[in-house]
Amino acid sequence: MPASDFGLSPLGQLGRRRNGEPAFLDAHHLKAAGRLQTLFERSRLRGRTTMNYGPRVDSGHGGHARDMSDMALDARRQLTELYMSLPRDCVDVVIDVCGYEKGMQDIERERGWPRRSAKLVLRIGLDALATRFGLSASATGDETAKMRSWLGNGATPTEFG
Repeated sequence: MPASDFGLSPLGQLGRRRNGEPAFLDAHHLKAAGRLQTLFERSRLRGRTTMNYGPRVDSGHGGHARDMSDMALDARRQLTELYMSLPRDCVDVVIDVCGYEKGMQDIERERGWPRRSAKLVLRIGLDALATRFGLSASATGDETAKMRSWLGNGATPTEFG
């Protein structure tokens, strides 16, 4: 997921090159952050700030777990599993940035951390999250995988292009 998909958010800024310097976050960090954002949106944990005039899909008892969609419940279950499997400080920062779209300075101020420390914790958390999702900086395959081809044994292509 390119940094441009995150716009002017903290993730977008940390994922872009600046003055010829490499981006602070790599592509696999941004991909993991994008997956977490999608999961967070599906979980409906962020409150709405505007009125929705569309038709209601639930039974009208608002807020009860039994009325919540299966998709939202499943997303919350997955978020809980991720929350329990990642380092505590890291996962809190990752959720604040990816889920609630908080800025680095806000996080540092809330926690009483030194300047520029939140982005380091974010990167460590996104590394752990990417590993959990099976993402890495480079693509690798199984070392014992056989070479596969649509050509039969001993066949060679007769034309190129």
